Amino acid sequence: MSIIAEPKLLTPEQVRAERDRLNAEGKKLVFTNGCFDILHRGHVTYMTFARNQGDALVVGLNSDASVKRNKGENRPINSEEDRAFVLGSLRAVDYVVIFDENEPKELIAKIIPHVLVKGKDWAHYVSGREVVEANGGTVVLADMVDGKSTTGTIEKILEVYGKSDDNS
Repeated sequence: MSIIAEPKLLTPEQVRAERDRLNAEGKKLVFTNGCFDILHRGHVTYMTFARNQGDALVVGLNSDASVKRNKGENRPINSEEDRAFVLGSLRAVDYVVIFDENEPKELIAKIIPHVLVKGKDWAHYVSGREVVEANGGTVVLADMVDGKSTTGTIEKILEVYGKSDDNS
């Protein structure tokens, strides 16, 4: 018997149905999004913060093609399937939905979450803000964890393992 639940990867339509179900129960669906390529402490802290803003958390995950457009040809390191599995395995994450656009504005318009969470590093522009606020929802900006980033993790790996040819 398995005690680990399978991560919940949903379609936008399934997420909207879940949002409507929660709404009927007086509960709030929280949405956040990102690439989440190499998961680190900052990501987990962020997901926990986001989940605490409502009753269920859905993570909009950039597809592999979207990550390449946003981050460059060398990214993502991990496939969307693997990233979705890892994210969906986190206690704080209830659902994952993959989107292919550069930003999640269209996905947010389909789902209409009650709460939209982004990191304070995105305070200048929160994709989907207008849709959420026009429908009575709120936008919450999360503090970042100093010194924790995927780019920093990649740089450290290259520093430690990328300098010599005898890295077996």
